[in-house]
Amino acid sequence: MSAAAPQAQKIRTRVAIVGAGPAGLILSHLLADAGIDSMVIDQRSRDEIESTIRAGILEQGTVDLLTAIDPSTRVNTVGHRHDGIELRFQGEGHRIDFPGLVGRSVWLYPQHEVLKDMLALRLSAGQDLRFGVTATRIDDVETDSPRVSATTAEGTKLTIEADFVVGADGSRSVVRPAVTGSSTGGFFREYPFAWFGILTEAPPSAEELIYSNSPNGFALISQRSPEVQRMYFQCDPDADPSALSEEQIWETLQSRVPGTTLKEGTIFQRDVLRFRSFVAHELRHGRAALVGDAAHTVPPTGAKGMNLAIADVVLLARALRSLLNENDERLIDGYAELASRRIWKAQHFSWWMTSMLHTAPDASEFDRLRQTGELRSVVDSEAGRTFLAEAYTGWPLE
Repeated sequence: MSAAAPQAQKIRTRVAIVGAGPAGLILSHLLADAGIDSMVIDQRSRDEIESTIRAGILEQGTVDLLTAIDPSTRVNTVGHRHDGIELRFQGEGHRIDFPGLVGRSVWLYPQHEVLKDMLALRLSAGQDLRFGVTATRIDDVETDSPRVSATTAEGTKLTIEADFVVGADGSRSVVRPAVTGSSTGGFFREYPFAWFGILTEAPPSAEELIYSNSPNGFALISQRSPEVQRMYFQCDPDADPSALSEEQIWETLQSRVPGTTLKEGTIFQRDVLRFRSFVAHELRHGRAALVGDAAHTVPPTGAKGMNLAIADVVLLARALRSLLNENDERLIDGYAELASRRIWKAQHFSWWMTSMLHTAPDASEFDRLRQTGELRSVVDSEAGRTFLAEAYTGWPLE
């Protein structure tokens, strides 16, 4: 005799958050501070969330927020403050001094470390956070009682009834169709190049990030820890990560960073990261809204991804406090317009950094010389350096 099917469950919460990434977890904390209960679901296990290695440059505002959430945050002990970056072209390095130009800095603190911190913090606070739960559809967002249909890892059907639903579930968002009308509804741009990325067991090759535009193509020399480094070079989007030997990888990287001798080590991870820009046509519809990668993605050149998600959350948390605690709809009605201002500024900055530093496949000699002129216009001008520093360290959170 076959086992009985698991009994369906129905749960009530005020805000149903789909996605336990930085955006979803920080939103749950800000809502809890306002006395608003929430439920967070994610199809991944806790171990999968914490072990998926992601890069992480945190803006000044992001670090200030994390410190306000948890004064003992490891950002200030494990993370590394960077007071500048280097733009390298024509064999010369030009440092952009963040504190000297705008009085702010950035922190090198990978996203998975932020997730470890926030998961521990929210679980210790009693957050209803369920792993292995896959959202399948969102209904009734035009009413005051939207619903999330989901399935647990054991196959149990789960219905979450809420006052509001938030899609913080990444670029393949299940919530997005309920907001935009389709899973792909948005403004989209794909770039004709990608990043070949490596993680290597080696000491740092530089104290700060080097963004290098060379005749052989772009390279980024980043760091991860005193023992592990992250590096990238421009490649074809269809490149096979396993096609190059370690020797070939190091030769390629070194040829693109003239003037710096890279410290080599064993390469233990390699991948190809495609470049895409996306902004959803709508960020909010009825009683549902999108934040983070569910709402937008940017090329990684400007280090905006996670920071932009957190900026969304700050706005949405304030709007939900007004809506759910005071029955005031004005902020939620203005959420999409206000969030879009920063989103499109970040899209422009990410596009600008990308186009200024990378070589397009069809670039002519004129294009390459014009690009050098653009770089020279930035580094030779205090106004140019200030613009870059202001955008890179992050505009003030609304």
